[in-house]
Amino acid sequence: MKAAFYTLGCKVNQTESEYMAELLGKAGFEIVAPNEEADFYIVNSCTVTATADQKTRQNVRRFKRKHPNSAVILTGCMPQAFPEQAKELLEADIVLGNKNNGDILNLINEYNTSKNRVLSIKDHASGDPFSDCSINKFNERVRAFVKIEDGCDRFCSYCIIPMSRGRVRSKPLDDLKKEIKNLAENGIKEIVLVGINLSAYGKGEDFNIVDAVKLCAENESILRVRLGSLEPDHITDEIIEQLSKIEKFCPQFHISLQSGCDKTLNSMNRHYTAEEYRELCDKLRNAFDDTSLTTDVMVGFNEESESDFKESLEFVKSIGFEKVHVFPYSQREGTNASKKGDSVPKQEKERRAIIMINETEKIRKAYFESLIGKTVCVLFENEINKGVYQGYTKNYTPIRIKSVENIVGKELNVTITGISEEYCLAK
Repeated sequence: MKAAFYTLGCKVNQTESEYMAELLGKAGFEIVAPNEEADFYIVNSCTVTATADQKTRQNVRRFKRKHPNSAVILTGCMPQAFPEQAKELLEADIVLGNKNNGDILNLINEYNTSKNRVLSIKDHASGDPFSDCSINKFNERVRAFVKIEDGCDRFCSYCIIPMSRGRVRSKPLDDLKKEIKNLAENGIKEIVLVGINLSAYGKGEDFNIVDAVKLCAENESILRVRLGSLEPDHITDEIIEQLSKIEKFCPQFHISLQSGCDKTLNSMNRHYTAEEYRELCDKLRNAFDDTSLTTDVMVGFNEESESDFKESLEFVKSIGFEKVHVFPYSQREGTNASKKGDSVPKQEKERRAIIMINETEKIRKAYFESLIGKTVCVLFENEINKGVYQGYTKNYTPIRIKSVENIVGKELNVTITGISEEYCLAK
């Protein structure tokens, strides 16, 4: 039998797709690309925005329309947060949530036996343990996303994630050590630790995010350790100091901002002020050489005025992020913010998004230009075109280089010679 995965959303979803693929692979399934013929098409959904839900529905229906004799499986955050809506998506032959995605093989066997639709969505509950989702490889890459945390206790007013992921829970260090060992033995050179609220790793336990980084760095075959998205108010002075002493740690920090306006941050139920965020950025740049700061910024949140937007824009420009992911606010059913309505017109949100993107892209271009002539160390990950390889510096600057030999998995010093919109050129 053949199975194909189509993954929407975050790095945690990508890790969980790899986990499910390995479960099916061990049972004799051949894992193929989603554009190939398969017996099962698995859509691992995201539900962070209404647009994400729309993409989920479109892809479930697309796979069923193109492959009427194949079974379509819907899993991930959308059925977990909105089980009734997921059950109404009749093109999905098997529906399960993210809590029990480890049951995928049993549910496929049940479907094959009964030939009837299978629905299995288990609710998250307080006190749930961390569900094992260890992987041994990662899409034939040299960099692997490793999930060490799940759930979120923050309850930002716009966010549905606590409903779709439950409360904070963390992967035990012994389990992480085994997973890193297996990944290293299968050629992984860089580990990216990820979670729904990664900064909360170890909450209620006797370990924290620094312990996870140290454990990964102890493996001699691992060259680099990187962190996924972080929340600013969880990054303490002690954590910064300890991370700065780990040689293999990559000083790239993706720290969620959402807005540079205190009024908007308060309305969003974010737990910091713009000035506190700025102070953290200064501390990180002082503690690490060649630090890069990236972030997410939302525009058009409910009741965001033009002056609020301009305040946020000026703050973002003043920080000088190396990259900014900009997105317009999308009202999410079931959140506190949705009860207040959506007062900013769609066209105005799009206008603000364009302005924010244009201004932050200028900063990114200027950063790239400042690198021309510098020698940097790059871990090469894949061959983009014949003889053209792409990799990343420790601060996650994308680099492309021509080479007559295969340099995938190698860490090399290169000199930056030029730039494009998305990457730097080197020799």
